[in-house]
Amino acid sequence: MPAHPIPAFRVALNGRDLTARIAPRLLDLTLTEQRGDEADQLDIRIHDHDGRMAIPNRGARITLSLGWRDTGVVDKGEFRVDEVEHAGSPDIITLRARSADFSAALRTRRERSFDATTLGAIVQIIAGDHGLDPRIGPALASIAIAHIDQTNESDGAFLRRLGDTHDAVATVKRGRLLFSPIGAGTTATGIALPRVVIDRTDGDQHRYHLADRDTYTGVRAFWHDKDGAERKSVLAGKSDNAKQLKETFATEADAIAEAKAEWGRIQRGKATLNYTLALGRPDIYPEQRAAVRGIKHAIDDTEWLIVKVTHTLAGRGFGTAIELETTGTG
Repeated sequence: MPAHPIPAFRVALNGRDLTARIAPRLLDLTLTEQRGDEADQLDIRIHDHDGRMAIPNRGARITLSLGWRDTGVVDKGEFRVDEVEHAGSPDIITLRARSADFSAALRTRRERSFDATTLGAIVQIIAGDHGLDPRIGPALASIAIAHIDQTNESDGAFLRRLGDTHDAVATVKRGRLLFSPIGAGTTATGIALPRVVIDRTDGDQHRYHLADRDTYTGVRAFWHDKDGAERKSVLAGKSDNAKQLKETFATEADAIAEAKAEWGRIQRGKATLNYTLALGRPDIYPEQRAAVRGIKHAIDDTEWLIVKVTHTLAGRGFGTAIELETTGTG
């Protein structure tokens, strides 16, 4: 990349390429990519000083690619406009769009129950309801579900709850419903994402935070044994200073899943790292594993997991801010 790289982007509205029209008017563009069922969000602000820019309708489709003139752009997906603002003076149009995959149907509340089934079967049913291709990690797909209710809860919220229970991430990308263990690091087609390496020379700013590693040594969850008419417990981690979950679960399997999930979250939250890259990296995505080099041994020796990525294009600058947590495996 040259000493003064030039950012590049491509924007199309309902299939019509508007890059050349928007480029001289662009104030800033921000793309936030998130882990899980939260929709990715695109914000664009453009000058309308001459009144010649039309205001797009809600529901209009925007496709975006980001990158650099010398190395090319990366397809960042399709979004649907759901907020538009015109303010002045000077007159400025602000667009806010979210991932097109997150349809209104996924946010519609419904009531149903699932009995004597598996986690994989439930994900397949939800995917089928929305015309999505289900992709679920093999270890998760076979988990038995004796009974679970979806009560006045949207499919998106229900998937989030299932993900929380089994320490998994549920997301919709490019027509696929992905349900995989947190940190699996795969693309929408199930291909492993490459590990990211970030060198100190790549960054403008960073903030590392380490919590007390000895706060909890494990997680204990309780369940009700109907046969023995007694309350029993399971443990994830060590018992020395285990966190005790308040809820009493219906089965041992449910208790084990919740204990493991909570222990995984505690492990990953031990340390966090915010990193602002001097040069934008459109090839970085949430759920990728990352290594950091050139700061401190405690940071460099940690295996990191990317949680959130924010790309910002303004003027002649293009930067990427990433939020990371520990993988919980080391």
